Amino acid sequence: MRRVAVATSIACLGVAGVHAAAPKADEAALAPIAVQAPHHGDVLFNVFQGRSFTALSSLMVSQHFARLSPHDDDAEVLRGGLLLTYGLHDEAREVFARLIEGKAPPRVRDRAWFFLARLQHQRGRLLEAETSLARIEAPLPGAWEDEHQLLRAQLRLAQGDAAGAAAVLEALADPKAPRKPAPAALMLARFNLAVALLRQSGGTDEAATARGTALLEQVGATPAADEEQRAIRDRANVALGFAALQSKKPREARAALQRVRLQGAMSNKALLGHGWAASELNDPKLALVPWTELATRDLADAAVLEAQIAVPYAMAEIGAYSQALDRYRQAVANFEREHQALDESIAAIRAGALVQGLVASNPDDLSGQEAAADAGLAAFARIDRLPAMPHASHLRPLLADHPFQETYKHLRDLRFLFTHLTRWQEQLGTYGAMLDERRAAFAERLPRVRQAAGATDLPALEARRAALAAELAAAEQPGDGTALADEAEQRLLERVRRSRAALAAAAAAPADAGVAPDELAQLTERLRRVEGALAWQLAQRAPERAWAVRKGLRDSGRALDEARARDAALLRAQAEEPARHERFASRLAALGERIRALQPQVAALEAESGQQLAAMAATELQAQQERLRIYAAQARLAIAQILDRAQLAQRSEAPTGGPR
Repeated sequence: MRRVAVATSIACLGVAGVHAAAPKADEAALAPIAVQAPHHGDVLFNVFQGRSFTALSSLMVSQHFARLSPHDDDAEVLRGGLLLTYGLHDEAREVFARLIEGKAPPRVRDRAWFFLARLQHQRGRLLEAETSLARIEAPLPGAWEDEHQLLRAQLRLAQGDAAGAAAVLEALADPKAPRKPAPAALMLARFNLAVALLRQSGGTDEAATARGTALLEQVGATPAADEEQRAIRDRANVALGFAALQSKKPREARAALQRVRLQGAMSNKALLGHGWAASELNDPKLALVPWTELATRDLADAAVLEAQIAVPYAMAEIGAYSQALDRYRQAVANFEREHQALDESIAAIRAGALVQGLVASNPDDLSGQEAAADAGLAAFARIDRLPAMPHASHLRPLLADHPFQETYKHLRDLRFLFTHLTRWQEQLGTYGAMLDERRAAFAERLPRVRQAAGATDLPALEARRAALAAELAAAEQPGDGTALADEAEQRLLERVRRSRAALAAAAAAPADAGVAPDELAQLTERLRRVEGALAWQLAQRAPERAWAVRKGLRDSGRALDEARARDAALLRAQAEEPARHERFASRLAALGERIRALQPQVAALEAESGQQLAAMAATELQAQQERLRIYAAQARLAIAQILDRAQLAQRSEAPTGGPR
C-alpha cells in the first residue's frame, strides 16, 4: 500500500509538469483598440460576447467582400484562432502559414508563430513547436506572453530538458523582471518551476531539490484570490506532501496536506496522504481520522477505494481485529456492489444512455434561435452536470478528463452544425418562396411599366427642350430683357406701344383738330419717362429671370436623362431579370443539394462521436472494475490473514497435554 502512495506522488508531479492552464486575459490584453472598419468591430463584439460561430461566419463573409481593411492581418489571425477553437487544425495551420509567408507586420507574424507553435504542441510535434517559438521576435501582448513562456517550459519538460524548463520558468517567476505576470500565471510558473527542479535533481542534487521544495512551499502557502489560484495551491500542497512522504518526512507531509481544502479536486488525495503520514509516524489512530472521512466518499475515486481497505488496516494495527475484520468484509461487500453497479452503468452506456443523458443534462439551447446558435459555444463547452442515468457518479472522474471533454466538444459541435443545417434548409424554402413572389410581381408589373414608359414621348420632350433653349438664347441676344418680361410687364409694354402710336397720330393731325402742341409735348415727355422706367426694370430683372430659365432647362435635362436611364434599365430588366431569377433559383437548388448531402455526413460523424464517448466511458468503468477486483483481492487476503492470526492465537491458548 505504500507503493500506491509513492506512485500517486510521482503521478501528481508528472501531471503538474505537463499541463499548464492558459492565463486569464489581463487589462493589457483587453486594452481598447481603434477599430477603423465597422465590420471588424462587429466581429470583435461577437467574439467578446462568446458568439464564436457568428463571429467566424461574419468574419469570413466580410473577408470575402473585402470589408475589413485596414484590419486584414489582425482579422486573419483571429480567424485562425477561431478555427482552432473548433478543432479545425489543418485550416488554422494554413491560415498561420499564409500570414508567416506573406508580408504581415511583425506583431502579426509573432502571434501567428505563437498559435502555430501551440498547434504543433497539441499534435505532438515538439521540435517544430520549439522552432516556431524561436521565430517570435518581440514579447506578445498582455497575458499571451505568459502563455508563451509557459508553453516554452512545457515543450522542454516534454523533451526531458528539466534544466531548460527551469531556466525559462526562473525568468518568468523572477520578481525583478520588468513585466510582472498575472497572479495565477505567476503561481503556475513557480509550481512548474518546482516540478522542473525536482525532475532535474532526481533526488541526487540537494540544492535543486531544496529549491524545488521551497518553491512548492511558497506556492502552497500563497493566499488565493480565485478558484484557479486555489486549485494551483492545492496541487502544490499535494505534490509537496507526497514528495515529503517519498523522502520519509511524514511530519512535513502532514503540514503540507493540512493546507489542502476538504472539498476540492485534490481533497481525496490529500486525505489519503494525510493518513499515510500518520501511519508513518506510527499513529494508526490518527490515520483513522482522514481515512474514515475518505472512506465515506464516492467509490469512483481510486483514493476512496484505497481508503476502504486502509481503514481496517489501521484498525488491525491498533489491535482491533474484530472491527478490522468487519470493515474488510464490509469493503468486500462494497466492492461487489460497486462492481455490480458498474456492470449496470456499462450496460446503460452501451445502450446509448450516456450520450442522451449528457445532451439532456448539459444543454446548449440548440433549439434554433440566433441566440442559441451562438451557444457554440460548443468550442469551449464544458460538462458541468452529471447525466441522468443509473449510477452517474461513476462517470465523474471521466467527465473531468481532457480527452473525454474534447470528444464531447466534437459531439456538441456536430449537433450544433446539424441544427444549423436544418435551419438553413428551412430558410432555403423561405428564400424560394420569396423568389417565386418576386417572379410573380415582376411578371405582373412589367406590362404596366411598359405601358407607362410608352406613354412618355421622350424624343418630343427633348425637341421641345431644345426649342426652349434656342428661344432663351434669342431672348438674351438684344440684352434689353423685353423677351423675359412677365405678363404684367407685357401688358405695360403693349400700353406703351399703343400710347406712342396715339401720340404719333395726334402729332400728324391738323392743328385745329389735334391736341395742343404744349400738351402733346408734355404727354410725350411723360411717355418717355414711363418707357425708360419700364426698360430699366426689365434690364434689372433680366439676369435673374435668365438664370431661372436656364435652371429649369438644366432640371428638365436631368429629368430627361433619368427618364432615358429608367428606359434603358427597363430594357435591361426585361432581358436580365428573368435570367437573374434563374441564377438565384439555381443557387438555392445547389445549396439545398449541398445541405442534404452534408446532413447525413454530420449525422454519421455525430453518431461516431457518441460511440467514441460510450467506448471511452465503458473502458474507464472496466478499468474501475479491475481496480475493484485488485482491492477486493487485497481485502480478502487481509481477512484470511486476520483469521489465520485468530486460529494461531486459539491454538497457542489450547492445552498441550491429553491424548492425540
